[in-house]
Amino acid sequence: MALVLLRTPSSYSPPSTTTPLLPFTTACRSPSRVPSSAGHWKRVRGLRIASGSGRGLALTHADTSGDLKEIRDCCTVWKWKDFDVNYLVKGKGPPLLLVHGFGASVGHWRRNIGVLSECYTVYALDLLGFGASDKPPGFAYTMEGWAQLILDFLDEVIKKPTVLVGNSVGSLACVIAASGLVLLNCAGGMNNKAVVDDWRIKLLLPLLWLFDFLLSQRVIASALFERVKQSRENLKNILLSVYGNKDAVDEDLIEIIKGPADDKGALDAFVSIVTGPPGPNPVSLMPKISIPVLVLWGDRDPFTPIDGPVGKYFSSLPSNLPNIELHVLPGVGHCPHDDRPDLVHEKLLPWLSSLPSMSEISTG
Repeated sequence: MALVLLRTPSSYSPPSTTTPLLPFTTACRSPSRVPSSAGHWKRVRGLRIASGSGRGLALTHADTSGDLKEIRDCCTVWKWKDFDVNYLVKGKGPPLLLVHGFGASVGHWRRNIGVLSECYTVYALDLLGFGASDKPPGFAYTMEGWAQLILDFLDEVIKKPTVLVGNSVGSLACVIAASGLVLLNCAGGMNNKAVVDDWRIKLLLPLLWLFDFLLSQRVIASALFERVKQSRENLKNILLSVYGNKDAVDEDLIEIIKGPADDKGALDAFVSIVTGPPGPNPVSLMPKISIPVLVLWGDRDPFTPIDGPVGKYFSSLPSNLPNIELHVLPGVGHCPHDDRPDLVHEKLLPWLSSLPSMSEISTG
């Protein structure tokens, strides 16, 4: 997961060490979960709010974190480059934007939206190609494209400096988009071909390239895709291998992953993402980040293991960069926010409340 503190620029540009810190705080009144913090949004010169027509629908204060139907019923649509992007907004306070990982969607934050919305305005979106967002046939998905989508959403819908919360490839999209962040099991790239320094990936690389070739054959790709998505048992077994807390793999989670796979364009999205360029590596981006960073990492992640090159790199950062704080979460897999949300909230909420006060935009 990544949490990113940033401006709301109108176009993508690589992270810069010269970008000033936008301090943040919240006056959360939830002492059982987060220490109370005095502070409020103020006005800061130099930040830009673009005009836009975001149509976010504020939810009721009822906790939707475990109710997929309510989450879906309360979503709305934002138009991005002629595509429909599904999103949700709930709560009151400084904004957070939740960005899911591969194959997931807004519903994957079911165990976090209610808790976070007690102190923050929580936005969650489905990246193009996932969830209820469009899956345009033949579209070439890239990490940079998703990063641009995030930046445009900030610009047109939220219109305020925002903390981004992402998981896996959602984390990496946040890193690319941001001038600073917090990470939870950040992916090394859009697919495993980015992590060539891992001996496990080196052993599998010939198979990965063979898999890419097979997926380029439409009949084979369709057969493989159908085999996985049609069998709930197959999908459940895959999810059980990803989660440390096996009890978190329930029927709702299977439906979150399986449902959008029936949409037109879902196969094209899957093939494009798995076979496409991995995109920028976080190892090259992190040294450019200068604002506070919280790194949360599940120690049972099979995709980006803590003892792999990406995990080792992030583990080394706190001793080299004073703005980075790292916590390894025991018994947790690749999706900590859904796997063990209690452990994530235990680290995340106090970290958010400890940040300095944020200022609002100056219109003068």
